[in-house]
Amino acid sequence: MSKYLDLSIQEIHELLVKKEVTPKDLVVECFERIKENETLNAFITLNEDAISIAESLGEVEEDNLLFGLPIAVKDNIVTKELRTTCASKMLENFLPIYDATVVENIKKQKMIIIGKTNMDEFAMGSTSRTSYFDAPKNPWNKNCIAGGSSGGSAACVAARLIPFALGSDTGGSIRQPASYCGIVGMKPTYGRISRYGLVAFGSSLDQIGPMTRNVYENAVLLSNLTSFDEKDMTSSKKEKEDYTRFIGKEIKGMKIGVPNYWMSDIVEEEIRLEMEKTIRRLEELGATVERIDIDYIENAVTLYQIIAMGEASSNLARFDGVRYGYRTENPSDVEEMYRKTRQAGFGREVKRRIMIGSYLLSGENAVTYYNKALQIRDDIKKSFEHAFETYDLIIGPTTTTVAYSLDENLDDPMKSFMDDILVIPVNMAGLPGMNVPIAFNHNHMPIGLHIVGPSFGEAKMYQLAYAIEQDKKLNLNPKEEVA
Repeated sequence: MSKYLDLSIQEIHELLVKKEVTPKDLVVECFERIKENETLNAFITLNEDAISIAESLGEVEEDNLLFGLPIAVKDNIVTKELRTTCASKMLENFLPIYDATVVENIKKQKMIIIGKTNMDEFAMGSTSRTSYFDAPKNPWNKNCIAGGSSGGSAACVAARLIPFALGSDTGGSIRQPASYCGIVGMKPTYGRISRYGLVAFGSSLDQIGPMTRNVYENAVLLSNLTSFDEKDMTSSKKEKEDYTRFIGKEIKGMKIGVPNYWMSDIVEEEIRLEMEKTIRRLEELGATVERIDIDYIENAVTLYQIIAMGEASSNLARFDGVRYGYRTENPSDVEEMYRKTRQAGFGREVKRRIMIGSYLLSGENAVTYYNKALQIRDDIKKSFEHAFETYDLIIGPTTTTVAYSLDENLDDPMKSFMDDILVIPVNMAGLPGMNVPIAFNHNHMPIGLHIVGPSFGEAKMYQLAYAIEQDKKLNLNPKEEVA
């Protein structure tokens, strides 16, 4: 089997320009790898038109590094005439009639969508085990979770089935699976990438982002995903940037904060020890690293439960069997149609969150809980802003543990929230956050470092992430385990 997909995107692009490889060759290799690794269950739907699309791309664009490269898209981002399920029975046969803005941007770069990746149902979860299509598996150990909710995207990139994938992040859903699977995952500043065409979970929290094999490729992809979109009223009008511009520059003089709470005993000792090693290396490279306190971040999970569940109950009210999606057969009246459609169409975790969210938004509860949570959320944002008056970036562990068994904590919904305790505060504040791999634990499972920047501070984050990546020089290809 060819090995083009093990090359860097610069090397692949050079081969494309020299006509030593074609986009069709890359697509064929992707499909071969996906078939050989079906047990990973990373994809829900494959794009049957991908080969014909590759053949029709025309001459290689020499100044477009992404030309002809395959990409996977999380299955809650709509793709015209390509099934989009949100990993739910409710949308099992849904064919969108338009592309999400981020998909339009991908197609402008002449990238080829290979398929739609597995995920937690409607992005609700942190293990991808709530998927109607069964959970994706971790390439480093197929008995372990890939994380969630962007578990399929993380798994297919980590397993080298594809160079790029898109995920979405409401409370850590890009960064946490990226950490579990040993890849780079970026949740950009809220509003940096259009949410138009992203099936909404928590509208004030959701953000699409790139998931890639390394830091440089992540920065290149993000540079081409951002654009102002009048169809998304939260879309930023900030000008496009080249996020690679600081990559390779030394980090000497950079000031970095480490929240004490993120290094407390909520985190496994082995992960804390690897963090300490990394901090010492950053200091040796000339950065100043100091422990800091950020008010209210320990309350972020509680706030997330209130805000995300409230917004989810509102957003998912549209799935009622009337306009599109699953509909129960032969209901006796409209009320029964609504009830039985939602009862059968949604999974257990989604129904649980809808019920709690509906309670939180009902009557005076909206003031008591939701509005109060928004106030404290604003305080978290101000605490981060205060920290960034002194520090360029903030770091900590991405997760409290490494990826655990697919059979562990199956009936513990609180564990699902606590998995994301280190990353949720970033969504609360609308800030950019990213995972970069730093080590393996004693069972050779990846450990990730979480980098947080000020609003629209992604370029500096890539600078630090690249310095860490080059210093660590980890072998992050689990293909021997996957084969």
